[in-house]
Amino acid sequence: MIDSLPGYAGSRPVRVGNLADQQVQLDVFGPVVELVAHLAQATGRVRDVDWQLVTAMASAVSQRWFEPDHGIWEERDVPRHHVYSKVMCWVTLDRAVKIAEAYGREADPSWVPLRDQISQDVVKNGWHPDVQAFTTAYEGSDLDAASLHVGLSGLIDPSDERFQATVTAIEAELRSGSTVYRYRRDDGLPGDEGGFHLCAAWLIESYLLIGRRTEAEELFQQIVDTAGPTGLLSEEYDPIAERSLGNHPQAYSHLGLIRCAQLLSA
Repeated sequence: MIDSLPGYAGSRPVRVGNLADQQVQLDVFGPVVELVAHLAQATGRVRDVDWQLVTAMASAVSQRWFEPDHGIWEERDVPRHHVYSKVMCWVTLDRAVKIAEAYGREADPSWVPLRDQISQDVVKNGWHPDVQAFTTAYEGSDLDAASLHVGLSGLIDPSDERFQATVTAIEAELRSGSTVYRYRRDDGLPGDEGGFHLCAAWLIESYLLIGRRTEAEELFQQIVDTAGPTGLLSEEYDPIAERSLGNHPQAYSHLGLIRCAQLLSA
């Protein structure tokens, strides 16, 4: 850390480097295998090199899904059993099985029972009745916008009352006007951060899945309005000061917005 210098708008601490290379993030496999599934659907085939990647990632999940990790947000804290990470492990196996079925590839016979085991594990340990939501991790009652993927991924049906309750809980605790915070818990860093446009996009998609189209359209327009004259979105948005924060422009903010635009226009 550089103690003698402040960051943007007085932000501290100023860090050199990134500890992510020393962390475990078990969520990373799911989005990659899902991308291969989308690519196969678009091209009508699965290349050998892509299938090799899928099988390697499914194998990694099989060996490590039960471990705690640092989660999607790379928190500088002790590893936990993050709901989002478990869901992405499930996605890895679920999409691998579906790719094999659709394109004549040979799936490992262990994938289906393990996929079902992970699903049961998430439903049993990720749902907290006292909070009426799927929480950040098996340990604790704090909320995280990433847990919306329990329904967004298809692990549970969007009509499931537990997913609808999770949407309501995250909306109540993490949404602030045009943005949605990743979480509200103490992450060991001083000060407050803004909401994440990507998290707002997840909430829009969740609204659509549970039949709340009006709220989805309203939040979508609010995100668009934060772009300003450049038409570009930052990583975060401060709803109090009404200013952009974080990386600018941020690719995944735009990807989230584009996906929501596609869903709303369907």
